[in-house]
Amino acid sequence: MERRVLANAIRALSMDAVQKANSGHPGAPMGMADIAEVLWRDFMNHNPSNPQWSNRDRFILSNGHGSMLLYSLLHLTGYDLSIEDLKQFRQLHSKTPGHPEYGYAPGVETTTGPLGQGIANGVGMALAEKVLGAHFNRPGLDVVDHFTYVFMGDGCMMEGISHEVCSLAGTLKLGKLVAFWDDNGISIDGHVEGWFTDNTPARFEAYGWHVIRQVDGHNAAAIKAAIEEAQSVTDKPTLICCKTIIGFGSPNKSGSHDCHGSPLGAAEVQAAREALGWSYEPFVIPTEIAAMWDAKEIGQVKESAWDKQFAEYSKQFPELAQEFTRRVNGELPETWAAKSVSFVEKLQAEPATLASRKASQNAIEAYAAFLPELLGGSADLAPSNLTMWSGSESITPENAAGNYIHYGVREFGMSALMNGVALHGGFIPYGATFLMFMEYARNAVRMAALMKQRSIFVYTHDSIGLGEDGPTHQPVEQLTSLRSTPNLSTWRPCDQVETAVSWKFAIENKNGPTALIFSRQNLAQHIRTTEQLNNVKKGGYVLKEPEGEVQAIIIATGSEVSLAIQASDELATQGINVRVVSMPSTDVFDAQSKEYKDSVLPTNIRNRVAIEAASKDLWFKYVGLDGSVIGMETFGESAPAELLYEHFGITKENLIKAIKEHK
Repeated sequence: MERRVLANAIRALSMDAVQKANSGHPGAPMGMADIAEVLWRDFMNHNPSNPQWSNRDRFILSNGHGSMLLYSLLHLTGYDLSIEDLKQFRQLHSKTPGHPEYGYAPGVETTTGPLGQGIANGVGMALAEKVLGAHFNRPGLDVVDHFTYVFMGDGCMMEGISHEVCSLAGTLKLGKLVAFWDDNGISIDGHVEGWFTDNTPARFEAYGWHVIRQVDGHNAAAIKAAIEEAQSVTDKPTLICCKTIIGFGSPNKSGSHDCHGSPLGAAEVQAAREALGWSYEPFVIPTEIAAMWDAKEIGQVKESAWDKQFAEYSKQFPELAQEFTRRVNGELPETWAAKSVSFVEKLQAEPATLASRKASQNAIEAYAAFLPELLGGSADLAPSNLTMWSGSESITPENAAGNYIHYGVREFGMSALMNGVALHGGFIPYGATFLMFMEYARNAVRMAALMKQRSIFVYTHDSIGLGEDGPTHQPVEQLTSLRSTPNLSTWRPCDQVETAVSWKFAIENKNGPTALIFSRQNLAQHIRTTEQLNNVKKGGYVLKEPEGEVQAIIIATGSEVSLAIQASDELATQGINVRVVSMPSTDVFDAQSKEYKDSVLPTNIRNRVAIEAASKDLWFKYVGLDGSVIGMETFGESAPAELLYEHFGITKENLIKAIKEHK
């Protein structure tokens, strides 16, 4: 049977599903169908019956608007994605949403749609493969040995994140990363020569990639030869430049932006069927074609061969095999719970005044010593973020056996790459920058939350307290942005104890990413009872209880907790009993039982003041309309930190005034 007929199965399913939904992007699936057919039928190592096989090849559709290409491939090769699922394309609660969503359909490796992040995830997966292999492979027993394949379009190329991550991929010589550029010359606005005239092959060659130019994306033999060449180059990632026709097979809309983001229309779908020689009814795949696509049997053979290899590996290296299994399953060591609790208790017993960024480094030092899966990094700020520890070993092109990535000044790329590492498995990635520069990476943080991945985002220099660098570097609204993100847990600890607890939470958190917010300036450690220490993990707790009946409450986080304690002490001398609540994580506190939350913030106490050197609005949720919030309403200024706190009124005196003036 001609390969074109097999590729036409993708085209037919794609245009039928888009037409039925009356919404979607048929052009890319129809244009890339020939490339996909060769890759998936001749090269992909995967098992549709076990989508989580650890040594499977990874496939990412970075141009995620062409999602029906991926859904068609998954259905045809035998994943648990039925014709009925394809008929529900873009419908509520279906397995086939408008863009590929991680966790909805088996075989979808990552959520794509925001262009450029798919290739970034792919770089992360390829890096994870290389590093995990360096950790576990032994001569003759490569238990980690797979490729990462990425489809990407002109939009991915235009997005700046592609520069960040592809530059780093070339530097790190990720030889098992193969990207296919769908060079069809079309984007939503039309022919791209009016706004995209880069010499893309030369650009990637400058990154250090192996580039295969001018491949006919509709010639199966040429595509196959290009992939074979790509696989033979082991010291460079490869870009295969595929010339394609968008909407291939559509007689009146192919080669035009008319088929990019809109259904072809019933008449054009029928015309395309005739042009392609596809005489079958919508959503019908003939038995003979379905059999040639089905990859379940060969997939099981491939996984069984790996199982046999891993059995030998387990015999020769039983401890390594056990550790490999633990890590790819995302489980923490049996010793984790006891050791982490012991570390927190030790810190409480040994008070210290230090910046929470330094306390963070101490926590990394303690935890990473028995968590080899922690894969660290910083966006060119390691001396400021303090993300390296005594056991940090830099990953280089020649040595992938390390545990620390120098991301360079690539905040967005770092964050999206971390998501790829987390999705691959075997690691818990953490990466750092200043809180202000979270803005560069905001959408990757959002994607981590959307996919509920265990990425740990470390943000230091958390407020106007960083001082003289001024408002360009002083965050104001960023905490509110992070805290309002679903599935993202955000912590701003007040001392070394809360810092250690926040790191412990982040490492244990399998339900999503965590943002850890740390100070540049030194923070005093606070006294806690055993009960208070145990309550830190609840996100908000009573840190200081006055003698006598509570008359008012101050809620604070981070560096402002000390101001709250000072104000409470002074008010006590004036006969006003003030409880201090430390709330390092609002989302974790919100998840507690109503009984617990009411015990911390009793509804009958309406004299409440919140203080934080950041945007004020969020805190009215906790103080109520009768309460007060002391915080930032403008951007910062350039001056020493202590002067800035005074200038913006974030002071003990204003706390006392707010409590006393409550009506």
